[in-house]
Amino acid sequence: MPLPIIMGIGAAVAAVGGVGTGVNGGFKMKTAKDTLERATKKRDEAIASFEKKNLATTAVMDELGEKELQICLQFEEFADLIEQIQNRPKFKELTKDKDSIPKYDPEELKKVSVGASVVLGSLGGSAAGTAAGFAAAGATTTAIMTFGTASTGTAIGTLSGVAATNATLAALGGGSIAAGGGGVALGSTMLGVSTAGIGILVGGIIFNITGTGLSKKADQAYYQALEIERKVININSYLDDLEKQAIKYEKALDTVTKVYKKTFKEMQRIVINEKKTDWLEFTDDEKLTVQNGVLLVGLLYKMCKVALVKKIKTSSGEETNIVNYDETNINMTESETVLNRMEV
Repeated sequence: MPLPIIMGIGAAVAAVGGVGTGVNGGFKMKTAKDTLERATKKRDEAIASFEKKNLATTAVMDELGEKELQICLQFEEFADLIEQIQNRPKFKELTKDKDSIPKYDPEELKKVSVGASVVLGSLGGSAAGTAAGFAAAGATTTAIMTFGTASTGTAIGTLSGVAATNATLAALGGGSIAAGGGGVALGSTMLGVSTAGIGILVGGIIFNITGTGLSKKADQAYYQALEIERKVININSYLDDLEKQAIKYEKALDTVTKVYKKTFKEMQRIVINEKKTDWLEFTDDEKLTVQNGVLLVGLLYKMCKVALVKKIKTSSGEETNIVNYDETNINMTESETVLNRMEV
């Protein structure tokens, strides 16, 4: 075969081979592009799912946290009323098996009430999830806040209004600026950071999914998207459980609060309207009303004290948060027992 013909055939074969390689390369590029698009869609859907569930759970927990603070706010009024009753007995701790309802402690109740007032006054400009932090950690966080003293040396618990708020926030900020602390501004920041909502409450499970990028390599990007999806499923499951338990717990709190308000109103009638301030002059029914009031306040205090979220260590040694079913379920059962015993 003449050389020109052979060369022509060779060129034709090479051209066909080049076309084949080009087609294969184009196919791979399209496959990679499709894989990256699927990975991006999967990641975006996972993030949207998380954000939706996070917002819903945050709203429920915010409502519960604020409700607990509102309940704590009432304690001072109760303490002031009962302190008017002379010759009253010591109301002891009610113990049932391993659980107990705290004994009546007017000073503790007043501290919690002042703390709740301060925090509620500071919630106005706070981000969503701030009140949720108090429900997650237990509303006695407010009581702890009142243990400090203002930079002037005055006990924060004796202050009120703006003075109490500023003194508490300054204490959270490490003291007044003049004393080398961060002052009210830093305290306000710390209040937000310490109760920054459900995202932080998830602990070791949560990660910054909204800022998670994907690799430019298609296969690696798809693997990353699958991992994000898996983690979001775990997070959403946790948030779903937390939301459901918070709703149940809030319902139990509402039931006890309703009975408490009715009982407290009756106590006000006895002490304020009828001006009975000597325990020895109380009828048996009136004594029972006061005793029930003390019992209900102790129960509410305990219910607001419990943390809906508790931290545990996983088998890998990482810290994560779980719904505190043990204590919340015990409190809900105990509330039913107490109310049934009161026959309300």
